[in-house]
Formats: sequence, structure tokens, C-alpha cells
Amino acid sequence: MDKRTFLKTASLATIGIILNPLSACDSSNKDTSKVNADSTAVATENGLFTLKSPFELPALPYEFAALAPNIDKQTMEIHHGKHHHGYVNKLNAAIEGTKFSTQNLREILESIGDNDTAVRNNGGGHYNHSLFWESLSPKNQVPTENLKSALEKDFGSYEAFKKAFTEEAKGVFGSGWAWLCKAGDGKLFITSTPNQDNPLMKNLVDETGTPILGLDVWEHAYYLNYQNKRGDYIENFYKVINWEKVEERFKA
Repeated sequence: MDKRTFLKTASLATIGIILNPLSACDSSNKDTSKVNADSTAVATENGLFTLKSPFELPALPYEFAALAPNIDKQTMEIHHGKHHHGYVNKLNAAIEGTKFSTQNLREILESIGDNDTAVRNNGGGHYNHSLFWESLSPKNQVPTENLKSALEKDFGSYEAFKKAFTEEAKGVFGSGWAWLCKAGDGKLFITSTPNQDNPLMKNLVDETGTPILGLDVWEHAYYLNYQNKRGDYIENFYKVINWEKVEERFKA
């Protein structure tokens, strides 16, 4: 660890913004990103599916403050370093010595049932957040190429998609996620799930498909900056979507 990274880590720990070992996952430390590159850091979608235990907290592909003011720095630090890191640790503990310990992440999500509560909550939490971080970008992007055409085909227009997705996200009761998914026939659809469920959990959800975009509407994702104004958070989400990554998932 270089001097600059050490001083930054020590300062953050002192004021209590983050917990160890988040400093090892700070995306502003380029050396750390390289260390994690063969595990979960900045995983491609296929790479995310094929990960196996022990799972690790992925590094962010941008700095914590990069998405401000739409998503503030402190929220990113807490959301990534406390909430997501907690899901990773609890997932590893939950699958130890079980059939899930030899499965990759997609296999785990597709095979869990009603009785697999800890694996369901924490496996979903790990997958959902890993996909979420990669779905965000400090660059202002718009849908292009095949994805733009698909959105127009399946929803009528980008604006119609945005309206439908916004209503789905607003309509989640309590904590959960809104999703843009690709069905087996290639058609796009919008759905939502409670808690840390996702559309890969075929034994637990009504609509199954492959998520290509997800929005976290748990209060911990936005409350520091937006308080109870979920609608404002959702509206600003469109300003930081990594449409290049969503396009990549759509093509895959």
C-alpha cells in the first residue's frame, strides 16, 4: 500500500464513514483493482455468473464521488462497503459445507428455494449489487444500437420505457428492485422483486429472465441524499446509467 492510499484509508476509518476491509476495495486505488481483477472486480456479466465461492466484494469501476450529485459519495461508501460487503460475508458463511459451495453464482440463484433463506437473501444481495455497480457511470449516456431498437420495439419508445420503469420502481412496496430483463425469446420486459430477490430465481419469482439493468430502491440506496423522495432518486438514476454496459448484456 502506498503512502497516499494509507493516509486516505486511515482518514476514512477515523471518521467512521467506512468499515475495514472496504479500504481494500476503494476503486481510487488502481493497484487494488488490479489485485481483484481475476475475481469479482469490474466483472463482466458472464464473469459474474461464473463466480464461485469464496465470493469477494468487487471494486467499483469509478470513484465513490464520481456519480455525485445524483448519488452522493457517502451513500456510495456505505452502500458498497457496509451493505454489499455484509451480503458477501454472510453468503460465504451460508453456503459453507452445502451443495451451493460448488456452484457458480447463477446456479445458486436458479436453484434456491423457499427454505434457503440465508442463501436467497445474501446471494441475491451479492448478485444484485454487483450488477448495479456496473450499471452506473459518471458519463451521461443514452441507449444506442441494438438496445435502442429493442426498447422502441418492445415499449414503443425510450420515453415509454422510462415511464414504465419509473412506475415499476415507484410501485415497489418497502424494499426491493426494479428490473429491465431479457426473456428467453429476446424480448425485453420490466418487472420488480421484493428484498434481494431477482428474476433469475426461477423457483421464487413470477417472471423469470436475465437482468440487464437493475435499480435498487431500498432506502439505504438513497435516503441520505433524498430522504423519502424516492421519485427524485429514480429520476436522477437515468442520468448515471451505463448504457454501454446494458447494451453489452443485451447482446450477450
